[in-house]
This record gives sequence, C-alpha cells and structure tokens, in this order.
Amino acid sequence: MNVIPTMYRLLAAVPVCLLLGACSVMPPEQFPRMDSVNVDRYMGGWFVIAHIPPGVVSDSYNNIERYQRGDGNRINTVYTYRDGGFDGEAKRMEPTGFVLDEGDGAVWAMQFIWPIKMEYTIAYVDAAYETTIVARSKRDWVWIMARRPQIDEATYQGLVQRVAALGYDVGQLRKVPQQPLNRRQDVDFELTTD
Repeated sequence: MNVIPTMYRLLAAVPVCLLLGACSVMPPEQFPRMDSVNVDRYMGGWFVIAHIPPGVVSDSYNNIERYQRGDGNRINTVYTYRDGGFDGEAKRMEPTGFVLDEGDGAVWAMQFIWPIKMEYTIAYVDAAYETTIVARSKRDWVWIMARRPQIDEATYQGLVQRVAALGYDVGQLRKVPQQPLNRRQDVDFELTTD
C-alpha cells in the first residue's frame, strides 16, 4: 500500500471538512430565530420535553441539557440521558457550544468533535426563559425544552405549533419520557443550574 497518496487525500479533505463545517453553522437569514437571546439567562438546565432526535438518542429517557458559560463565547454543555428506559444505562455527552456574534445570542455552533461545528439555533424562548425550541435550518433535528421535567398540555401544544411553523414534520416529534425529580434514583442526573 502506498502511504503517500493516501496521506495527500486525507490532507486535501481537511479544508473541505473545515469549509463544510463553517458553512453549515450560520442558518440562512430567512430561517426563524429569536431577535436576541440573553445568553446568561439561558444558562442552566433544560429538560428535553420532545425532540426529533439524532439516532443515538432515539430511545432516550430523562434527557437534560445543561449549559454553563466558559471563556469568551464558549458554552460548556453537558447532555445526560438514560438509554432505553428509566433504568437504562446512564449516558453523557459533553459538546462545546460557541455563541456566534452574528446571531445576537440566538445562533450557536455546537462542536461534538473537532473541527466540525453544527448549527444550533434558538428559534424560540419565552419571556420568562422557561421554555425553548432549538432548531436547525436543515429541519432534521429539533428540541423542545423546559426548565421543569413536565409542562402542561396547552403549553406543549403551543410549542408543537411553533415547531410546525418552522417547517418541521411534527409527526416525527418524539415526546421524551421524563420522571419527576423526586422519583429519579441517581443524584448525578438531578437538575442543577449553578
């Protein structure tokens, strides 16, 4: 096997990956998003109420996304869930978020592996910062999240209507099973906002 041509092909692919990653981060101007998001108020824990998920979390329970300010525009992110049931294996992901200047707090890049960053758009957050929708202009994945593990049905349906208005097929939404905090067995997965 000739190693030199293989190495050149890999090196040639790096700029393409960087370019694709950079292009996919900023949503098109017409994609709905909040005019402005107070990033500091957005920090803390969010329970995933419903989502159109990436495959890896398609059978997940007790999902929580936690954000904490890092240096500069960095957002330290921890995503925890149970795989396959409330007593399933505890899973954890720790991507890094980056708040983009162009998005006035509403557009982030989320990086799971270097150098690829993915679009992460705050399409909606209510005035009290109690419910939110994170979306992507590709309309592949979406997350409806709240500060509590359960929300009332009227609030939920209002959020589903907002997801539909973004152009998603809401028939693909999966309501995430969430136990009340006092019924969870593992302290590590309780909500903390510090």
